[in-house]
Amino acid sequence: MGNRFSCCKTRSHSLFKRKENSLNQLSTATLSTTTNELKYDETILSLQHISERELTAINRDPSIHPTAGPLFLVSNDNKISLNETRLHNKSSSCSTVFLDDCTISHPNFKLMIKCVSMAIYYHIVNRSSDNVLEIFDEKNYPLKASSCNQNVQFPEPDFRTIYRFMRTLFITAHLSSECAIITLVYLERLLTLANVDLMPQTWRRIVLGAILLASKVWDDQAVWNVDYCQIIRESSIDDMNDLERCFLELIQFNINVPSSVYAKYYFELRQLAEKNDLIHPVEILNEYRAHKLEAMSRFCGNYYNNPRKNFKKWSSFDSIPGHNHRKSAAVIS
Repeated sequence: MGNRFSCCKTRSHSLFKRKENSLNQLSTATLSTTTNELKYDETILSLQHISERELTAINRDPSIHPTAGPLFLVSNDNKISLNETRLHNKSSSCSTVFLDDCTISHPNFKLMIKCVSMAIYYHIVNRSSDNVLEIFDEKNYPLKASSCNQNVQFPEPDFRTIYRFMRTLFITAHLSSECAIITLVYLERLLTLANVDLMPQTWRRIVLGAILLASKVWDDQAVWNVDYCQIIRESSIDDMNDLERCFLELIQFNINVPSSVYAKYYFELRQLAEKNDLIHPVEILNEYRAHKLEAMSRFCGNYYNNPRKNFKKWSSFDSIPGHNHRKSAAVIS
């Protein structure tokens, strides 16, 4: 101290090296942490949203996506048709309108049962595999007394057999024609998600499971599974419950049917009916049938029933308050 100069000298450079090493380790750790955070952020950004992950599966499922063609239509176009010599319908050049009593909101009952039966028939005949689930096999869970034998051979069902089965269930259970379309939607949803096909020994139980769901979801009426046991005498209530539960699990509990999908199936079924000559004979659209088909709005309907009573003169000055109505002055040129 004072006038003396003092110099501090360390014995070695280890202190500076330790500080330098600690700084390097700190910077390395910070850099690695930043890199990990960036990787984590990139991972988060690269993750697909749940809706995006489901989009590819939805596009393949015609019962969910409105632009995907129904499965029965693909089978019909690719392979066989019941009526190859169908005559072409000629277009009418006059102003007379010919229509059948079938609309998208109130389809014709007999026509829809026939169309859905035809679609089921194409699924059975044009199947691509023989995948069978035990719950749908009539050899294990028979719906008829003749199916109890394990060695019984199930023949290929024809269109009339499928139609009689569908008609019996719908008439006895008092189901609507719209329920038939929803039944086909659920059936094709099962074929897509469960990767199964309609077989001669499985089509009855698969159709029955689709009808069970459609009657409860669409018609929203008090239909119990025991009611179907009274229609199909050889079945039991436990079997019906197991069939419904398994059907729901295979379609992943997705019972939603958008209006666009319903409309798509309705028009595709009508196209299928035209190809196989199942359309009912058309009639001239008269006054009564126009009201029945809801072709006129409520206002037009009231006017049509009593036109003079509902007739009212309108003036462009009615909306101007305090304006005195007067006739327009004549213009002399």
